[in-house]
Amino acid sequence: MLNKGYSLSAKMLHRIALGSRIVAEASFDIEQALNKVDPEGMNETPVFVSGLARAGTTILMRSLYETNQFRSLTYRDMPFVLMPATWAKFSSNFQRDMHPMERAHGDSIVIDYDSPEAFEEVFWRVFYGQQYIGAEYLERHVLNDQACKQFKLYVAAVIGSTKPTDGLRYLSKNNNNLLRLPGIKRSFPESIIIIPFREPVQHALSLYRQHKNFVSIQSDDKFSLKYMNWLGHHEFGLNHKPFIFSDDQIPMTVISQRSIEYWLTQWVNAYNYTLEHAPVGTVFLSYEDLCLNPAETLARLMAMLNIPYKASISNSITQPENHTAVDIDEKILAASLTTYHRLLATKF
Repeated sequence: MLNKGYSLSAKMLHRIALGSRIVAEASFDIEQALNKVDPEGMNETPVFVSGLARAGTTILMRSLYETNQFRSLTYRDMPFVLMPATWAKFSSNFQRDMHPMERAHGDSIVIDYDSPEAFEEVFWRVFYGQQYIGAEYLERHVLNDQACKQFKLYVAAVIGSTKPTDGLRYLSKNNNNLLRLPGIKRSFPESIIIIPFREPVQHALSLYRQHKNFVSIQSDDKFSLKYMNWLGHHEFGLNHKPFIFSDDQIPMTVISQRSIEYWLTQWVNAYNYTLEHAPVGTVFLSYEDLCLNPAETLARLMAMLNIPYKASISNSITQPENHTAVDIDEKILAASLTTYHRLLATKF
């Protein structure tokens, strides 16, 4: 998310494009009518990066994107992300550049209009939001035949919006895809799903810090709250909604969001479920490996993906500062460490 205030005209345009479901659905229909691309003609293997926020999903997505082998939605596709080719043609006359700036997370990740970002969820929210977005939570999202077919059309539209398209592969970073991994694999059987994971206590602390950060941002700037709702981003902040994968997971409603145990419980629920239900062939990638040995880890990963590795890609990846947590509930801490060791035994 851009951390500078939008102009009044930009806010109005985002409200029209993203805040109105009718307009959003119409923009998709316009794209399909004017620039329809046959999804069966996409022979390249798409890559889907998903996981809990703060697990290194953005770093990983950007590293892959910098190889120039992928097409991913970027800030230039905003706000009409459901008609990328049509919007690119229309906006070409008034496109401008921006000075790179740190994103709102305050995590030293610098963005500009050409930076790839997690805008794919707009598609799912607009067309299928009622199936998985509840008043207080996001639940498991099962895709039917129609959803899979429509998603393939959307991915084809994103790929087709860049010329030339030869050899380009679709790249997605969408944390909410944890809710629909079987459906993603069903839509694209040859796809590669990568799920980064992080040491649970450090991960939970990072989530909690960002939650407080975005509560502060959204309390002062109501547009930023609407913006995150339009994008379907509920990872943290005033609009936070936890993932509910199954009835037998650890309950979230009895734990305060102002405690490390809340975020640690979400971690356990998410990665326990993913370990059990991720499609065969899913790649579990250690965040610590990525930060401690970025060159080696990325080189191995890109070799697996059959894409060229450039040494410069890993230069900006550094190990984050560790933080200390005290008096964590022993039961949830033990559960998280058990899950973490299972992930380590499965990692790429």
